[in-house]
Amino acid sequence: MLRRLIAGVFWAISPWKLAPSHAPDRPTLIVGAPHTSNWDFVLMLAIAWRLRIRLRWLGKHSLFTSWKGPLMRALGGIPVDRTAPSKVVEDVVAQVHAGKVFGLVITPDGTRGDHTHWKSGFYRISRATGLPVTLGYVDRTTMTCGLGPRIDLSGDVHADMERIRTFYADKAGYSPAQRVEPRLREEGGAPDAPVAG
Repeated sequence: MLRRLIAGVFWAISPWKLAPSHAPDRPTLIVGAPHTSNWDFVLMLAIAWRLRIRLRWLGKHSLFTSWKGPLMRALGGIPVDRTAPSKVVEDVVAQVHAGKVFGLVITPDGTRGDHTHWKSGFYRISRATGLPVTLGYVDRTTMTCGLGPRIDLSGDVHADMERIRTFYADKAGYSPAQRVEPRLREEGGAPDAPVAG
């Protein structure tokens, strides 16, 4: 109740608007993109708390050190070691199969640094668990954010990413200059081709 109240106040005073969005009715992997600012985290929580989504999210291990650890875990965080991406995928898949995850947010465009491709962990987790992908977004152009369509990945990496690119084509992110085009290095292979982290 408190979280929903906080979210209500946030949306009432924020210059950002929550676009019409529906809470997932079954477990899903939520792509958070374009991920261009730390403000994305605040907007993500405001969306989840308003829609009453039981949310988990992946964060770099350093976010969970010292006093921040209990807070980040209370907010749904799962610490990950980015030096071992394959282990991250295995651990998350195990948690999904154990029923510990309902809505899992992943920001595949990574650390907002100097990079040209999305990371493919979200794709591998979705394929390994059967979770559909819900396209969450932030768009500075319209000052809106929310949850877009839910799609089931087919295993044809290029075709799936074309659908994702089409959705995000007009989404600028919080800081448009930092936006990365939704593209995986693995595109162009055969359906169900291995997707590396």
